Amino acid sequence: MHSSAVFLIEFGALILGLGLLGRFAGRFHFSPIPLYLLAGLAFGEGGVLPLGTSEEFVAVGAEIGVILLLLMLGLEYTASDLVTNLKTHYPAGLVDAALNALPGAAMAVLLGWGPVAAVVLAGVTWISSSGVIAKVLGDLGRLGNRETPTILSILVLEDLSMAVYLPVVTALLAGTGLAAGSLTLAVALGVAGLVLVVAVRYGRHISRHVSSDDPEKLLLVVLGLTLLVAGLAQQLQVSAAVGAFLVGIALSGEVAEGAHTLLAPLRDLFAAVFFVFFGLHTDPATIPPVLLPALALAVVTALTKIGTGYWAARRTGISVKGRWRAGGALVARGEFSIVIAGLAVTAGIEPSLGPLATAYVLILVVVGPLTARYTEPVALWLTDRVRRPVRGAPPEQPIDRVSR
Repeated sequence: MHSSAVFLIEFGALILGLGLLGRFAGRFHFSPIPLYLLAGLAFGEGGVLPLGTSEEFVAVGAEIGVILLLLMLGLEYTASDLVTNLKTHYPAGLVDAALNALPGAAMAVLLGWGPVAAVVLAGVTWISSSGVIAKVLGDLGRLGNRETPTILSILVLEDLSMAVYLPVVTALLAGTGLAAGSLTLAVALGVAGLVLVVAVRYGRHISRHVSSDDPEKLLLVVLGLTLLVAGLAQQLQVSAAVGAFLVGIALSGEVAEGAHTLLAPLRDLFAAVFFVFFGLHTDPATIPPVLLPALALAVVTALTKIGTGYWAARRTGISVKGRWRAGGALVARGEFSIVIAGLAVTAGIEPSLGPLATAYVLILVVVGPLTARYTEPVALWLTDRVRRPVRGAPPEQPIDRVSR
């Protein structure tokens, strides 16, 4: 059979399968990410039906998927929102990083991996899934709750930290020396700071030049600009994802809303391809040996995320119920963890890191919606059980509040 025909059959079957998996996930109200990862495991090396001619195209589509994920994330925020969140909620961001990145780094050390793998796994366990969490909050009808701004502020700080973290990881994975790595980080910080300043002061002018009443022209201009900036950023070893994120921040108002509407279907398509691509590079036989460390890491970092949300909500004066809801909502990991692990897999740093990240994300992307729903009632029930008097114990003496 002609190679182009084989490509169309393979890629068409893959997209159709992803669509059916997405519909299945939507019917039961959970994220399709674990199903996409499982599809990648099925079609990859060691799977039941390995891809052939379409794998190269899937690789390109996966890279575009990462770029669109970060672009759409940037479109959600304005530069002023980021600056405000950074000034107001940075203590919560620091606690979040300390509680959730350190377990990943510690696990890498315990497994005997190198310092680069430790930095990568720290990022995998640190970053929550903004997409999954936003969907869960919407499904539970909590977008108007008092604790929701605290949750979103932590997610914003995590997203903003990617502009610093990704260039660091990119430099480490490239094996550059201290001087070259410092230069890369300085360039990344300089570019990020410059974009934020330009976006705050001249964002309206940029958006006006990009704006168009014709959806086709707006789509082509925004997508072309994003790919161009992402390519230039990658050429500077800053990370294509960071470049796309900064483009999203620079656009605001009606342009951001219009671009978001136009690009959402493309984002969903290529993001699904990205998760499949990550699964393609993970041999299913390599997952069982790392399943126990992944499960242990998932339990620990689920608890640390709950603690992070509880502390941050308490800091902003939220009630006890809202604190537990905030903590439970932050547990899910997803797209960012896979993006970070994918960089290490491509660089060939540690063979077991990809399978461990896959198992870790599969666990928490399923558990996350459950903790968001049930952390509050379970925590209150346990608290009530602890405070309840022991059966058969003598009744407590009433307290004379006047004398006290």
